[in-house]
Amino acid sequence: MEEKVGMAKLWALFLVVLVLVGSAQAAADRNVSRGGMRRLAGAPGVPVPITVLTSAVAMGAVCMDGTPPAYHMDSGYGAGKNRWIVHLEGGSWCESVGSCLYRKASRLGSSNLMNRQMYFGGILSSSPTENPDFFSWNRVMIRYCDGASFAGEGYDPRSGLFFRGQRIFNAVIQHLLSMGMSSADQVLLSGSSAGALAVVLHCDQFGGFFAGRGTTVKCLADAGFFLDAVNVAGWHTLRTYFGGVVATHGVAQNLPRSCTSHLDATSCFFPQNVIGGIKTPIFLLNAAYDTWQIRESLAPDVADPGGAWRACKSSRFACNAFQMNILQAFRNQMVGTVLSVSRSRSNGFFINSCFTHGQSEYATWKNAYGSPSLQNKAIWKSVGDWYFGRAEVRAIDCAYPCDNSCHHDM
Repeated sequence: MEEKVGMAKLWALFLVVLVLVGSAQAAADRNVSRGGMRRLAGAPGVPVPITVLTSAVAMGAVCMDGTPPAYHMDSGYGAGKNRWIVHLEGGSWCESVGSCLYRKASRLGSSNLMNRQMYFGGILSSSPTENPDFFSWNRVMIRYCDGASFAGEGYDPRSGLFFRGQRIFNAVIQHLLSMGMSSADQVLLSGSSAGALAVVLHCDQFGGFFAGRGTTVKCLADAGFFLDAVNVAGWHTLRTYFGGVVATHGVAQNLPRSCTSHLDATSCFFPQNVIGGIKTPIFLLNAAYDTWQIRESLAPDVADPGGAWRACKSSRFACNAFQMNILQAFRNQMVGTVLSVSRSRSNGFFINSCFTHGQSEYATWKNAYGSPSLQNKAIWKSVGDWYFGRAEVRAIDCAYPCDNSCHHDM
């Protein structure tokens, strides 16, 4: 009887985990339209078809379920014919075999379940109005299906899960090089959220593919500056979570040696410990009040069992004075850490005081109704000025609520 009761409790716990993971997955999938196409908010134009890279399977470069990796590409033309943007898709992570098994049954774990077409918006847009600097470039979105920011290396025989993010990155980049990217004049590796963390981890490796070629190589990390912050209960939620990701996926062997030579692997999954060692120029685009980090790292439900932060996490207007002080302290930590690790003058940053997460893929990049701006310069212009060397861009916003240009999502 005790064994049956114990099994019932375990089964109930498993169902709770599935519900929680399912909710997180639903949030990650919020940009999937009912028609089976993924649309980046504000994206105009013609949908870009998927390319499933079946040749990568021979190299063991596969999604978590063993299916081939995939990408979408809109070819460049005119002045942009020999210029490339390679954008790494985001979508959180999985930190255990159980959560990865759930993730495997979604587009974030299997190319069989990915949308067959995608509308490009923001920095990937083909519209010269929306994307003046990069609209005619070769624009590529590499799909995310490994669960560890393209950094894992391993296989779990019991579950049949493949952790091959590093191989996926290598295989798709080598494929793009063979398609003409090797002779590019200018390239930009970009990404958002988990894809931005991948940019930080792979920026120098990406630059190495073009060594001795005379190519201008730079990186852009949008909403990827995940802080090793203390939560409202006094412990490190994200450190625990990232520790699970690193261990489950075998990430340690693929982390930058400039970091792992003196810090543990989990610490080297945090951008704040990696960026200072990156040689390739990199631009940090981040909201100081990053809503994903507020909800999942600073005040996650597990650290707030009484639900005191529930209303505040839904709307900044519901935050009381005490909570707002904590949010301002988080913003100060964000700003201070960016300034301390991004000292190279070849780097740039745009840290605005908005409540949002991700600003390069969406209408916030540039739109007719006004885009977030700092120092009278919108995001698209700031990134472009930095990339093309038109101006140095190291912009830090004043504290909330001073910025009226924000597009808040909380």
